[in-house]
Amino acid sequence: MLTPISRRDWLTATGCGFGALALAGLAHGETTIPQRSVAPHMGPHHAPRAKRIIFLFMQGGVSHVDSYDYKPRLIQNDGQKMGFEDARVKANTGKQTSDHRVMKPLWKFAQHGQSGRWASDLFPEVAKHVDDLCFIHSLHTEGVAHGPATLFLHCGSTNFVRPSMGSWVMYGLGSENHNLPGFVSIAPSAGNGGSRNYGTAFLPAIYQGTPLGRAGGPASAARIQNLHGPLTPEQQRSRFDLLRELHQEQLRSRPGDRELEAIAESYELAWRMQANAPETLDLSRETPETQSLYGIGEKATDNFGKQCLLARRLSEAGVRYIQVTYGDSSANPAWDQHSNMPKHGDHARAVDKPISGLLTDLKRRGLLEDTIVWWGGEFGRTPYAQSNGTGRDHNPGGFTVWLAGGGFQPGIAYGATDEFGALAVENKVHMHDLHATILHQLGLDHERLTYRYAGRDFRLTDVHGHVVREILS
Repeated sequence: MLTPISRRDWLTATGCGFGALALAGLAHGETTIPQRSVAPHMGPHHAPRAKRIIFLFMQGGVSHVDSYDYKPRLIQNDGQKMGFEDARVKANTGKQTSDHRVMKPLWKFAQHGQSGRWASDLFPEVAKHVDDLCFIHSLHTEGVAHGPATLFLHCGSTNFVRPSMGSWVMYGLGSENHNLPGFVSIAPSAGNGGSRNYGTAFLPAIYQGTPLGRAGGPASAARIQNLHGPLTPEQQRSRFDLLRELHQEQLRSRPGDRELEAIAESYELAWRMQANAPETLDLSRETPETQSLYGIGEKATDNFGKQCLLARRLSEAGVRYIQVTYGDSSANPAWDQHSNMPKHGDHARAVDKPISGLLTDLKRRGLLEDTIVWWGGEFGRTPYAQSNGTGRDHNPGGFTVWLAGGGFQPGIAYGATDEFGALAVENKVHMHDLHATILHQLGLDHERLTYRYAGRDFRLTDVHGHVVREILS
């Protein structure tokens, strides 16, 4: 004999099985779905200087001593054996120093712009923008290997599961456009933390980053797939209305379930995105001049150029945090030249013109004033040859990043490494300090941007970090 089941019980029991139905039911067209506040954002703590971030992540660690940190001693002492503090040797053996062969930069340095900032011809196009860039030459971080260092860069922790920076920004400020995700990760890598680098950890899931494409893949894959199939708009709407009813029944029976609320909100956002995302992601709407500016159509620069142009379109559309990864999905990230430093040149050719184009485009559109462009990797590289070979090892002890726009002082260089570029020694800036400073420019106090979980208050900078006010305009 069959046991009678109520409509409510049937909805509760079957609701979670309708995920595929939801994806198939995503439709075109504007909707009147009301906004639900899963976890109200906090809002700025003080007047912001910037509204959004474009983070250009150079996966693997660009060599600062071959790009922006000019060290004449490397040329003078090229080929000589000298003692250096080696982060890996120290971690594995406890030895404070070990002997290595000094290796000069492989690219020629020169001073550029009215500010006279040093840059090598590794990035000749970006070098034309030095008067708009704020260089930090004294950054240091945690983690010797890519995995922990990448997690620390994105999440402020080398091993514990913590929310990513983009998720913290979303939690603090919310989105500018309710029809698009507020946090997008373009071509993220599956390795070295993978989805944790754009994940929410214990923050409400609605603040999760939305991945577009994958590292090393074609830019054409960086899109929102429309999975509505051959259904008519009426059929699509009917399916989505049913899904909303299922969610509402479950939410009424499980009040306060934030994970379920976030799932319901994500489906509704996906519905709205079907009407808005395709236009935003359509690069063909750009003029040939603009596409050429980014290097689109040129073999070396086409892929990353499309990703950078996509980042500009997303920022213009109101996406709060955009993360663009130049890397690959293999075990050896793009800039990880342990035995072949000349390979840096190939990667530089792929990103130099697109990044220059992005800076030019943002500036001429008036977007650079309230957009932070952040360029850098998880660490730098050593001033000596690894194992006396032709590459450089990881160097978390001192390296360079640059920032542009968003209220950072243009054309300045802050901090310094030692005379060989091995360790930060002057006006040292920890990764926690960089995070705190970027949050500050967005109007967020890193000490007040907290979330209570498991009996304690968490924040991106943990119990560390200070705002580096000397680089602010």
